[in-house]
Amino acid sequence: MKTSTDRRRFLRLTMAGIIGITLGDQILQRKALASEELPHLAEDDAQATALQYTHKSPHEENHCGNCMLIQGNEGDEWRPCSIFPGKAVNVNGWCSAWTAKPA
Repeated sequence: MKTSTDRRRFLRLTMAGIIGITLGDQILQRKALASEELPHLAEDDAQATALQYTHKSPHEENHCGNCMLIQGNEGDEWRPCSIFPGKAVNVNGWCSAWTAKPA
């Protein structure tokens, strides 16, 4: 009997933790989107370097402005990106994580 109770308690706590993490992440994303002035991502940032981020896309057709990972308000020059949390990327920029928006 004790094993069954322990298993249920474990599952209940695990699910509560997953829900908490998910909701916490959504709240942080909303705060990031609501923030008008996120720091701009520097090209020499470690994560930016790893993903070959540049403020000016080397590809005519592919840039942050038409990537499905960009967030924020359409028309803003610097916008949040889900790949670089807490930083804003230039809509004319590009990184190797670029993914086309679905049509």
